[in-house]
Amino acid sequence: MTPIRAMRPRSRQAGATAVEFALVASIFFMLLIGIAEFSRVLFYWNTAGEATRLGARIAVVCDTTDTTIKTKMTKLMPLLQATNIQVAYEPSGCDADPDSARNSCRSVTVSVANVSVKTFIPVVPITVSMPSFSTTLPRESLDSSTSGPICN
Repeated sequence: MTPIRAMRPRSRQAGATAVEFALVASIFFMLLIGIAEFSRVLFYWNTAGEATRLGARIAVVCDTTDTTIKTKMTKLMPLLQATNIQVAYEPSGCDADPDSARNSCRSVTVSVANVSVKTFIPVVPITVSMPSFSTTLPRESLDSSTSGPICN
C-alpha cells in the first residue's frame, strides 16, 4: 500500500507544468511579437527619411514633375500616399514657368508628414504616428538632366 499513497500527491500536480508553460509562453511570445513590430515601425521611420532624400535628389537632378517624384517615393515606401508628400522649391514660385524649367530655383525641400503605422501586436493593436521628415538640397541642375538611372 505504500506505493499507492506515494502516487496520490503526485497525481494532483499532473498538468501544472503545462499550465505554467502556457502562462509564461503567452507573455513571452506577446513580448517577442511586440519587439518585432516596433522594429518594423523603426524600419518605416528609416525608410521615410530615405524616401525624402530620394525625392529631393530627384528634384534637384532631374527635369521632372512633382508627380514623378511622388511616384518614385511611393515605390520606395508603399505606405506613403501622394497626399503625404510635399515638394517645395525656393524661392516660392520659381518652378511655375515651364520655359525656365526651374533655372531660378535655389533649393528644393521634400517632406513627408501625417503617416501612421498600424502594428499587429496581439491583444494590444497600436497605431504609431511617425514624425515629419524633410530633406532640403541646393540647386544642382534642376533643368538639365533628363536621363540616367535616377531620372528614369
